[in-house]
Amino acid sequence: MRILFYLLSIVAANVVTAKFAPMQVGVFLVPMGTFLIGATFIFRDLVQNKYGRKKTYMFIGLALLMSALVSYLLGDTLLIVVASALAFIVAETTDTEIYTRLKLPMAWRVFYSGLVGGFLDSVIFVVIGLSPIGAGFLTWEMVIFAILGQVIFKTIVQAIGALVLNQIHSKSNKQEPLIS
Repeated sequence: MRILFYLLSIVAANVVTAKFAPMQVGVFLVPMGTFLIGATFIFRDLVQNKYGRKKTYMFIGLALLMSALVSYLLGDTLLIVVASALAFIVAETTDTEIYTRLKLPMAWRVFYSGLVGGFLDSVIFVVIGLSPIGAGFLTWEMVIFAILGQVIFKTIVQAIGALVLNQIHSKSNKQEPLIS
């Protein structure tokens, strides 16, 4: 189930981003798929817990191919597909490596690794895919607000996910919560 949720969340993020206009929250621009991208990092961490780091990289590769194919089939330009794929591989790899190396309770590992992965995903995709050096959908003035909007909302999703995982862990082990 973990693998299915991981893969479906990535495909769904592409579909939602392509089908719905970005949300404007104050000065921030937030693609609708941002909420699902935050969740993909959590699902990837759960896959890694069950299957280990090496197998997780196989699933990341499969997810990368699925994401690029869906993006292309939805009509994204080659530049957007490449920017998305590059952002995905850098962010997922970074998340995986940070999650692996942190010697903290799972909830904190999920939060910190997803925080960095989400930041890298946002910066790489917006700059390479959407800025004037990319497809030109955003002006340079808008780029920072697009990055910050994505980072803020991905961080919120990561925090909620970490809190939920913490509660599940503490109830299943009848222990104190991992986050105090």
